Amino acid sequence: MLENLYDVIESSNVNFVGCISEESRFDFAIVYTSHFFGKPLVVCMQTGRSSPLSADDLGDTEILRTRFLVSAEAAEELGSLLRGRLPKLEMQDQY
Repeated sequence: MLENLYDVIESSNVNFVGCISEESRFDFAIVYTSHFFGKPLVVCMQTGRSSPLSADDLGDTEILRTRFLVSAEAAEELGSLLRGRLPKLEMQDQY
């Protein structure tokens, strides 16, 4: 039996971003929503992998490497792509 935690319908802005480098090609959708404590949902259109991220998360390339399964160089490039597109957030209580 499932216990309903939430069921939300929300109109969201989506930014589709694509670019290519010598190392990688990136095709991402950034879904701006208030649902994940203000963090946009970043979705890789190639793999379907997704993660709520903020600009604060981009300082740690290991986050990008593990969540999107990319190389260290590709994580650096991905951080550059997302920088300026993701908001900075102050610490918030989650519960």
